[in-house]
Amino acid sequence: MTLGIYPGTFDPITHGHADVIARSLHVVQHVVVAVAPNHRKAPLFDIKERVELAKIATQHLPGVVVEPFEGLLVEYVRRRGAQAIIRGLRAVSDFEHEFQMALLNRKLDKNLETIFLMASEEYSYLTSSMVKEVAAVGGPLHDFLHPEVAERLKTQLRLTQS
Repeated sequence: MTLGIYPGTFDPITHGHADVIARSLHVVQHVVVAVAPNHRKAPLFDIKERVELAKIATQHLPGVVVEPFEGLLVEYVRRRGAQAIIRGLRAVSDFEHEFQMALLNRKLDKNLETIFLMASEEYSYLTSSMVKEVAAVGGPLHDFLHPEVAERLKTQLRLTQS
């Protein structure tokens, strides 16, 4: 059995994230979507909500589990018995950071592989931050988010703006 870990903040999970998860199932048998706290950012959704939203967005994908994680990614990957970290690349600008992280992770665990998947063209521009900006001004979200995730984002923004 091959297991890949797809780590991220997922604030919120987008169609681009879901696309990488779905396509990663062509490379590994099972994927754990590992929702991380991000201490450098102030996520709009707390970790429990982000896990719930990721479950909603991936419920149609067999072989996918969503769970929170904290701590060093390589230690989490070891504990889960995974063979690889899955990372999506939208543009060349993503590559430098992701390449450095992959090398750091390999230095921490020489047996750990990182699998890079190019974003599908239709999602190559998409970030959670951009989606939140569109939502904040009342823009349409159907091309970016699962409908239930979109509704929760709108609700969350109304709560934080009031």
